[in-house]
Amino acid sequence: MTLAAESRPRALGVGTAVTSTSYTQREVLDAFRITDPKIRSVFLNSAIERRHLTLPPPDGTGGRVHEPQGDLLDKHKAKAIEMGAEALRACLKRAGADLSELRHLCCVTSTGLLTPGLSALLIKELGIDRHCGRSDIVGMGCNAGLNALNVVAGWAAAHPGELAVVLCAEACSAAYTIDSTMRTAVVNSLFGDGASAIALRSGPDGVTGPEGPRIIKFASCLIPDACDAMRYDWDRDQGRYSFYLDPLIPYVVGAHAELAVDRLLAGTGLRRSDIAHWLVHSGGKKVIDAVVVNLGLTRHDVRHTVGVLRDYGNVSSGSFLFSYERLLDEGIAQPGEYGLLMTMGPGSTIETALVQW
Repeated sequence: MTLAAESRPRALGVGTAVTSTSYTQREVLDAFRITDPKIRSVFLNSAIERRHLTLPPPDGTGGRVHEPQGDLLDKHKAKAIEMGAEALRACLKRAGADLSELRHLCCVTSTGLLTPGLSALLIKELGIDRHCGRSDIVGMGCNAGLNALNVVAGWAAAHPGELAVVLCAEACSAAYTIDSTMRTAVVNSLFGDGASAIALRSGPDGVTGPEGPRIIKFASCLIPDACDAMRYDWDRDQGRYSFYLDPLIPYVVGAHAELAVDRLLAGTGLRRSDIAHWLVHSGGKKVIDAVVVNLGLTRHDVRHTVGVLRDYGNVSSGSFLFSYERLLDEGIAQPGEYGLLMTMGPGSTIETALVQW
């Protein structure tokens, strides 16, 4: 059954937030006294200029204090609440809404485990109505922002006129392992702290507001053969969790991007050339390049993706919303134009969404 246009939720506003300290790649290398030329090359050729990070304090000998897993979990909780609250307020301000209007809050994070979840902690922190519905998506990785958007779009369609928010809060500084291996170098060169939120509401345009697009359709593509290519598991030597990225994953994702997009557009009568706005996850330089080549995109198509990577690094599940905010700030999207959102992450998975202004 096809939903009527007014039953499809509209994105009303977006907001982003980062932690207070940022570093160039060279400053990060110097902070951890990394001198290996190969590792330094990974950092300095990442297409990232700055990232917001919450590094451990100096140890008094020119290095940084070792943070046990318990301290990292404390860091995740503090920074996720801090950034999450800021992003949520900014999102609602842009949407012209108040906290008192919020009826469902879905929080996404993969950089630490919280029980009770981030949604409950934010409801308490911000004084949100205790009867606000909530959900938490934990551990799905960089693709999870679109997984959450899919779920919450369904909630919004079933509750016309009621406000819902997807909030992605990733304190990536709480998910690092510092050692001299190339495995950790790839991860440590890439991720940054960030949070982003997007508000949804279904109903007639006069109710939902004019700014954002209608959410039309979602499609997923799991790559089972690459299930272990991106994973967050326990490092017994370090006594903490550690993220792993297979060096070949950009090419695996790129090779499946066409399949994912074709599935999304199937039955819509649209071709890739009909998409005016592309918002792709800032997964890394090689990931972006692979997607561009396999989908036949231009550098202009991914200008926001590239810009977010340059200015923030990979902020995991919320990266695509940083790009969406930049697109809205341009003010160029016209009524009737289509946009395509794409995220990728562990599974390995590509998630897509089709929207229309």
